[in-house]
Amino acid sequence: MCGFTGFLSYSSPPSEGALAAMGDAIRHRGPDEQGHYVDTCCAIAHRRLSIIDLANGHQPMTSPDGRYVLAYNGEIYNFLPLREELEAAGHQFTTHSDTEVLLHGYMEWGEGVTARLRGMFAFVIWDREKKELFGARDPFGIKPFYYAVMGDLFFFGSEVKSFLPHPGFRKELNAEALKFYLTFQYSALNESFFKGVYRLLPGHHLRWSNGRVTLGSYHTFQFQPKPMPLEQRAEQIRQVISQSVQAHQISDVEVGAFLSGGIDSSVITALSKPDKTYSVGFEHKGFDETGEAKALCQELGLKNKSKTITAEEFFQALPTIQYFADEPNANLSTVPLYFLSQLAAQDVKVVLSGEGSDELFGGYITYHTTKPFRAYRKLPLSARKAVAKWAAKRRAFKGQGFLIKAAQSVDEYFVGQAFIFDNDEAQRVLTPAYRSDLTWHDVTAPYFDAVADADDLTKMQYLDLHMWQPLDILRKADRMTMAHSLELRVPYLDREVWEVARAIPSDQKMRGKSTTKYPLRVAAVPLLPDDWVNRPKVGFPVPFINWMREEKYYTWAKDLINQDYVAEFFDQSYLLDLLERHYTGKERTHRKLYTVLSFLIWYQVYFPERCGDVPPLTVQR
Repeated sequence: MCGFTGFLSYSSPPSEGALAAMGDAIRHRGPDEQGHYVDTCCAIAHRRLSIIDLANGHQPMTSPDGRYVLAYNGEIYNFLPLREELEAAGHQFTTHSDTEVLLHGYMEWGEGVTARLRGMFAFVIWDREKKELFGARDPFGIKPFYYAVMGDLFFFGSEVKSFLPHPGFRKELNAEALKFYLTFQYSALNESFFKGVYRLLPGHHLRWSNGRVTLGSYHTFQFQPKPMPLEQRAEQIRQVISQSVQAHQISDVEVGAFLSGGIDSSVITALSKPDKTYSVGFEHKGFDETGEAKALCQELGLKNKSKTITAEEFFQALPTIQYFADEPNANLSTVPLYFLSQLAAQDVKVVLSGEGSDELFGGYITYHTTKPFRAYRKLPLSARKAVAKWAAKRRAFKGQGFLIKAAQSVDEYFVGQAFIFDNDEAQRVLTPAYRSDLTWHDVTAPYFDAVADADDLTKMQYLDLHMWQPLDILRKADRMTMAHSLELRVPYLDREVWEVARAIPSDQKMRGKSTTKYPLRVAAVPLLPDDWVNRPKVGFPVPFINWMREEKYYTWAKDLINQDYVAEFFDQSYLLDLLERHYTGKERTHRKLYTVLSFLIWYQVYFPERCGDVPPLTVQR
């Protein structure tokens, strides 16, 4: 795993000093080696974490004819067959790295190389002859890619923080991002929290030429259900995941695995059989799966290393976590993932993990609808809307949410796996400068429109594949592992696995009252003990709900909300009321509080000059 950053300018020669500072800002992504390339208008810095061909593969890498310069972050798991194909076409290689295969692949196939790659990647290729830059990002968005145009400067890189040291970069908060962050719990727009800085979307490429950026798509997610007996499908799933795990173990260094108590990481661990696995939990009862992970490792004959995270460690780590996150991150599971990565990095450079299974196979309980819900939905829409209108005007009662939700289409109620502040409350808590007439429906509508004729489950999966997965799950996974110079590999997010997953009909994915991703569970039967196969999804549970009812952390949150700079963004009295209602047990508002508090910490880390006399936060870099 690596990181790259750089900038282009036609008007003035690039500053090597600025480039060096930009590269140093992402040293954590590649502490093993650094490389710079500079010419009259292009400057590229690269940081390398050596995984394959440890002695070679230096970057930026220049083509044999000197025309192309490549900087790349990721792993290409089919680089050996691609190399054979390129050798047959006359290409000669001097290293055993996938980097060199990617470079020659671009020389041979141009931008068409992206459709041939099996792996995770973000890369840029500078054409010295045409003075053009080509960049691309993998279909799932496993690896990050940011870019910005500021005057004559074009910035590109793995993390936004790498742009900050350049004197030509204008650091400014993107005011439009805050409202949608409050709803989704992550930065949900294509433009990041830094004004003018954009993400290259998954499955997209860009080209910078003559001072202009053009964008294009080379991959789209299309579900194509095909009938197949369940046992046959389970065997197909088992085989393709096994093949993917094998491909994801290609490495010249040891590969470990993250292991929780759920089925996703357990399947990966059972197939990969790593020498070392890693787990974390919390002191509170019900927030610790390390016991389950150790029990599975005993059955499989594997080693497990675990850590119990204290409340003090959790809160002390928040500024550091927001620093590495680049943009505000309000997913509570980010914190245990940070400590899990820290634990694994003591022993290994590479770990396998179970991200992506839920989006591909339908693993979230929010995808599941009950039999009464489906039956009620068969009533005429006009009747359901009339009942919903009546229910909405009444005081809270059991079944109220059922009646309201059942009168809505999926695009009216589904926002993804996190729904923190609704449109009205987001407007209420924000100050006028940060409000917006746009709603979260405006953000999700293009994705729902793209699958307008699909069933509800497919629509939800499609939205999560484009928003929740790349913008929350994969972003936190990349940043928290890279914070410790650890490479994370996700075998479920593989193009061959996707081909199998997209063919599963929706009516085959769910069983009973709450069983999700049923074909995957059937596929896991020969791999895991019986009680593991049907384990419900838990993730990384965090006892923040309990901590906010302890005086120590209640006071901490209250002091943060009362800081003078907070009044620029929020109605402080409204936030204090949220805090009080939770502290006194009247209401559970911890998710809303954590979302706001995370933004405030992030803002102090990245905009300390705008926070008045607030003491600087301690960040471990």
